[in-house]
Amino acid sequence: MKRFSGFLVVLALVVSGCSSGGGAGSGEKPGEGKADSGKSIKVAMLPKKKGVPYFTSCSEGAMEAAKELGNVELIYDGPTSGEASEAVALVDQWTAQGVDVIAVSPNDPAVLGPAMKKARDAGVRVLTWDADADPSAREFMVNQATAQDIGYALVDTMAKDLGGDGATGEVAIVTASLTAANQNEWIKFIKERLAKYPGLKLVATQPSNEDQKLAFSVTQDLMKAYPNLKGIFAISSVAFPGAAEAIKQAGKSGQVLVTGLSTPNDMKTYVREGVVKSVILWNTKDLGYLTVQAARALVDGTLKPGAVSLKAGRLGEKRIDGENILLGGIMIFTKENINQYDF
Repeated sequence: MKRFSGFLVVLALVVSGCSSGGGAGSGEKPGEGKADSGKSIKVAMLPKKKGVPYFTSCSEGAMEAAKELGNVELIYDGPTSGEASEAVALVDQWTAQGVDVIAVSPNDPAVLGPAMKKARDAGVRVLTWDADADPSAREFMVNQATAQDIGYALVDTMAKDLGGDGATGEVAIVTASLTAANQNEWIKFIKERLAKYPGLKLVATQPSNEDQKLAFSVTQDLMKAYPNLKGIFAISSVAFPGAAEAIKQAGKSGQVLVTGLSTPNDMKTYVREGVVKSVILWNTKDLGYLTVQAARALVDGTLKPGAVSLKAGRLGEKRIDGENILLGGIMIFTKENINQYDF
């Protein structure tokens, strides 16, 4: 995966004509500027944490869309610590600079929400992607899949890997943070789906704060605290490899199963070695690509309240459910197919 250096990653250099702001004039609702089809625009894209392979892959798809569209200057930056305060500072900076669209993956919606609302009040168009915030803070969310689809897929895959409908044992969750809205929604549906498998008992949910070393430590602690633990849901791209490494080093491969969400490249070794049977995700490059396509359509006026679909370049027509633009297509990577993917 490529690493991004410097403060900004700019893809399509705009020689002239970049607007300052989303074009909201007098009498218009904040954050709902006039359609301006075809003009060159600046799109600022904020991941939860910069340098994480998952988000790096998303940014590569965003770059592809910006280059393909030709009239989009993409700014990609994010907190290196994962701290919400760093993310707020970037949103405030981009608002002051008058970018056209800010696309946010909020690690703490309660902290980021006010800055996002301030951006909308200043006429900047605001989207969320990967994770959501309060609807008042953005216009649309670019959603990889529904929370129910993700939560159910995690449980069904865990049950299958543990033996099917009759699977039994204690299971735990290692999440990114207790304030991550998308992961809390996934957890809600994990709990709901576990009712289908009465032999599986959820005993703990622990945060890892988007820190692989902490995920490693948390997993070690869970295995000590629950000696009968059979499975761990590691539901962030950083938590999953951390949990898998803890199981491997404890010599419990095959005894404790970990299933979760991460990029194939991060998990190939663990799948090959038998520490992990299944990896669940979506096409991360497509998620970044769709986000930039949505940003362009928002400024052009083709993405607006009431829309039921979005034309998204090579992805074709994507369904819109309310304010959610759905990428769709959960993918499950196993020993049989994981080497076919490179992201």
